[in-house]
Amino acid sequence: MRYFSLLFFAGILITICSCRTDFETVASNGNLAFSKDTIYLDTVFTTIGSSTYALKVYNNSKNDLNIPTIKLGKRLNSKYRMTVDGMGGNQGKEFENITLLAKDSMYIFIETTASITDANPTDFLYTDKIEFDSGANLQTVELVTLIQDATFLYPQKFNDGTTETLTINNEKIKGFYLDENDPINGNELHFTNQKPYVIYGYAAVPEGKTVTFDAGSRVHFHDNSGLIVSKNGTLNINGTTSTTEKLEGEVIFEGDRLEPLYSDIPGQWGTIWLLNETKNNSINHLTLKNATIGLLVENNTGTIMPIKNTKIYNCTNYGILAKNAKIEGENMVINNTGLSSLACTYGGNYKFTHCTFNNNWNGNSPLAVSISNYTFGATPEAKDLTQATFNNCIIYGSYSNELSLDKKDSATFNYAFNNCLIKYSGSTTNPLYQFTTDATHYTNIITNKDPKFYKAAQNNFNIDNTSSAFAKGNPAYIIPLDITGATRTSPPDLGAYQNKDFPKKE
Repeated sequence: MRYFSLLFFAGILITICSCRTDFETVASNGNLAFSKDTIYLDTVFTTIGSSTYALKVYNNSKNDLNIPTIKLGKRLNSKYRMTVDGMGGNQGKEFENITLLAKDSMYIFIETTASITDANPTDFLYTDKIEFDSGANLQTVELVTLIQDATFLYPQKFNDGTTETLTINNEKIKGFYLDENDPINGNELHFTNQKPYVIYGYAAVPEGKTVTFDAGSRVHFHDNSGLIVSKNGTLNINGTTSTTEKLEGEVIFEGDRLEPLYSDIPGQWGTIWLLNETKNNSINHLTLKNATIGLLVENNTGTIMPIKNTKIYNCTNYGILAKNAKIEGENMVINNTGLSSLACTYGGNYKFTHCTFNNNWNGNSPLAVSISNYTFGATPEAKDLTQATFNNCIIYGSYSNELSLDKKDSATFNYAFNNCLIKYSGSTTNPLYQFTTDATHYTNIITNKDPKFYKAAQNNFNIDNTSSAFAKGNPAYIIPLDITGATRTSPPDLGAYQNKDFPKKE
């Protein structure tokens, strides 16, 4: 009896299943719906692949549809490529007989790799379309990409399959020397503002040579890339004040992904590395962002290196890592770094005036400023810190302690903070942090007061007259113009920015 009951229910199930029409499709009728009617793939450099963009296709009908074809307008010649519902189709250009169930949707993912020669010569746009079905049922979604031309600098590839390398501190890294007589690019030691540069690997300045960056030049570094200045070499960054949001006078160093998604992602490239014994370096109006270490400066034994009107943001390790270096900074802003925005290590000689050192990095209690007179490692070696002076500066951030002073008794450790706002809630007995009683090292210090930056999360460190830094500077240290070129009043505000009125924050 039990056996016959099982057969009875099995027969019912078979009957029900045989009546299903879920997988019986009807032809597409031109009534598909789309999440967008135009896909704008953000600006890319010529020959560099874009990010992947998504289009969602909806079947709002009660019938399962068969879409006879989904294809790019330029077919196999298109510089776009797609995956449709996880399928690659014919070279990512053409697809046939795609099923889209009733009341369901599917994703199409689109990307491109195009050259400037593929783009319209008048507006540099490369366009195509996705065509769904044909004839009376044809529906289309437009594709638009702006292609930007650039000068590409990269290591040579040799016939044996190897790639050009540099030997730095007895280690080989992927890189090449900039050539002032390059037959294709001309003088590679002179970066102009005519079009952007894209660097693959580490571009090195030969020993004794000078690399110059004109106002308005733009340099984009690929993953694991950067710039190295060799012994007796010189780095000159000659940016100027900008008057518009385009930062037309600024020199900008950043990664080579131009899509907005990548605009603030740290660690997209390596560093600007000044090796031992570089000389006569100077930096003015530089914006550097999204590196691993912004500036790595080692034992520059020549004249003191001026860094003026410079912003460094979003570095996974340090904004500036100085090792026994000589630096004089004015109107500098460093923010959002994984370890320390400014790290002065292994001694050296430093002076910073009207600078804003902040750190909003999330996690691991990073610092705004750290100062030591020794190297890190199992057997630390000390060097004299002949000067570490901060005048009219702000040292602030998300955590309770944003300043670290780390002294080895075997070497000199000279430091001074004059008219500075400092965030510090650590030990009150440590002799290095006696802000109110140590007149030798501290003068007119404001502790743990909010400077009320306008939008620190967006790297906007302007202040207004309600800030704790308002008019707290010493006129003896005044830099006449702030980082934007605005005139400072007396007494000046602390930090890199002179106060101004702002609309209410959103």
